[in-house]
Amino acid sequence: MIVRVSEARVRPERFDAFHELIVSAVRDFPARNPGLVDHEVLVAPPHSLLYVSRWRSEEDLVAYAGEHWRDDPVVLPGEEEYLLGPLELRHFTVAPLDRTA
Repeated sequence: MIVRVSEARVRPERFDAFHELIVSAVRDFPARNPGLVDHEVLVAPPHSLLYVSRWRSEEDLVAYAGEHWRDDPVVLPGEEEYLLGPLELRHFTVAPLDRTA
């Protein structure tokens, strides 16, 4: 599993509108992206919003975000008018917990 985190630094006066835009845009992502295990929007007003998505495989991420999925965030049209700067993108793999140690 790959966890993809896109962090947006949002203009405080546009935070609520951006939050609504993102929630509306990603609402149907699971139906359109079969490799998307789950996703959530995390907020820390007045300026930070994270979109966290969990993907079954790299192939599923390529189908969603393209060949440059590691470096290129998926950006909605007009999104830049809400942001203080470019999106920050990070990826994590899920490491099993060894509870016997």
